[in-house]
Amino acid sequence: MLKVASVQLEPDFGNTPANLDKITAHVTHAAEGGARLIVLPELATTGYVFESREEAFTLAELVPGGSAALILAGLSEELGVHIVIGIAERSGDRLFNTSAVFGPSGLVGKFRKVHLWGDENLIFEPGDLGFPVFHTPIGRIATFICYDGWFPESYRTCVIAGADIICIPTNWVPIPGQDENRQAMATVLCMASAHSNSVVVVAADRIGTERGQPFIGQSVIVGHTGWPLAGPASADREEILYAEVDLAAARRDRAWNAFNNPLRDRRPEAYSMPAGPIV
Repeated sequence: MLKVASVQLEPDFGNTPANLDKITAHVTHAAEGGARLIVLPELATTGYVFESREEAFTLAELVPGGSAALILAGLSEELGVHIVIGIAERSGDRLFNTSAVFGPSGLVGKFRKVHLWGDENLIFEPGDLGFPVFHTPIGRIATFICYDGWFPESYRTCVIAGADIICIPTNWVPIPGQDENRQAMATVLCMASAHSNSVVVVAADRIGTERGQPFIGQSVIVGHTGWPLAGPASADREEILYAEVDLAAARRDRAWNAFNNPLRDRRPEAYSMPAGPIV
């Protein structure tokens, strides 16, 4: 069994040192609580709502090599944990919305957000690293970010490549038409995708309102059968969710019965796109 944690917090926009202090405190607390894999929100070190590409460029950092990456790598080593966190990454004259994975030996790897949401298209380049799976001592870890989770291909690509757990730094925003008395669409998608791929999902969202943009919280940890193991969290409080997950069971249980396994039963030859434009 692997104990995982989802850290829900509110960054202070543009104040990276204060955000890193807060992240350090939450990660330390989660590690003291027994978590060996700790997931934090999208763009947790900077905040999300950039007014311009130039502003984002001034706050973005190298991964590895930047101050945030150095601090997080040191924290992972000190605590003996794996950390998955969203960082604004600068690479030459390009910017990426990145999820970085750190372990006790340093940077394990990174994912760059493939599906950009809203004004992110004015700030960042689409990710160019695909959907890597990182083979670590604690398990086969994949990660993607927020809107990537609206695409079943994101989950399926990771699982086909060997992932047993998918970590999702996210900044979920309200969905038009969402009844406030119903469960958030984002958590429903996490549950459905975990079930249809027999994979553990750890989603860490932020809270608060930043430059007029509200965020919905409701971080969640979902077991490989699709049912929540912890959360959804609140919509407006910083908190840490914990759960014990069985990654070996996630892999074993992909065979639902003697006949059916949703990975083996795929029929790619039947999935060809019809001729004509997508509208």
